Amino acid sequence: MNTFGRNFAVTTFGESHGPAVGAVIDGCPARLEISEADIQPLLDRRRPGASPLASARSETDTVEILSGVFEGKTTGAPVALLVRNRDMHSEDYEALREKFRPGHADFTYQEKYGCRDHRGGGRSSGRETVGRVAAGAVALKYLATKGIAVTGKILEVHGKTSQKEIEQEILAAKKAGDSVGGIAEITATGCPAGLGDPVFGKLDAAIAGAMMGIGAVKGVEIGDGFLVAGKFGSENNDPMTATGFSSNHAGGILGGISSGQEIVVRIAVKPTPSIAKVQQTRDIHGNGVTITVGGRHDPCIVPRIIPVAEAMLALVLIDAVLEQGKYR
Repeated sequence: MNTFGRNFAVTTFGESHGPAVGAVIDGCPARLEISEADIQPLLDRRRPGASPLASARSETDTVEILSGVFEGKTTGAPVALLVRNRDMHSEDYEALREKFRPGHADFTYQEKYGCRDHRGGGRSSGRETVGRVAAGAVALKYLATKGIAVTGKILEVHGKTSQKEIEQEILAAKKAGDSVGGIAEITATGCPAGLGDPVFGKLDAAIAGAMMGIGAVKGVEIGDGFLVAGKFGSENNDPMTATGFSSNHAGGILGGISSGQEIVVRIAVKPTPSIAKVQQTRDIHGNGVTITVGGRHDPCIVPRIIPVAEAMLALVLIDAVLEQGKYR
């Protein structure tokens, strides 16, 4: 399950402390103008080391296009995107070779495969999302030719909503050797009506699956989400007029198919599990032990998850756009 999508299929590869990470796109439409300069800005927003609010790992995350592009345009062949890892401190993780981090995938990877890469979590690391973002940038470039745009923003971090309070909350958690989570919102504008497939191929189901496929995401809402449980139908329905809808409680999707309104998605992001506070855990031998995690980690994942979530929404939408092209 390292491949996402049917028509615009993205396979990501690489580990946190391996030589490189990246993605291969199969199904990218031909003749799309694309270059590293189109991809790099989204990677720059995701990369670590750019702020005291993020991990201190210093990576340029410079993307290389290895195939599928000739004279500045896609050819229809697989597009291979590579980002080399430059600043790995694998020795920081030696203490985790036999200990499982609470809240992390260390234990479950060991149980599934009988082995794991303890250096930064290997494939379960947030670094895996580099490939998603690179491929998402290509999808966004294509979607822009159809008038579709995707943007994201932070709604709150640990209950704080103003930019100043959010920064203070993250820095306070960092100073305490702890971490905080939050909520982000991703919106797609310009989507035509008719995207998505009925029953098991619903657009909102695909979006929810894509967002839950991001490691730190523990909840997804489309439109008003859980708020609809406390409403009357007369409050929740979006009235239709001769010129369109007069509200958007549905978040731009009805019956699993886009309505032409803005698609609104919110995600709940958990606190970073790798923290410096002493925690109770177990080792690979089944012994109860304590752990304190060193190394370089984000005290809050929310700011850097925005471009990842934007990329995942773009990957869902480009797949739906290309699928719709088979019917019209």
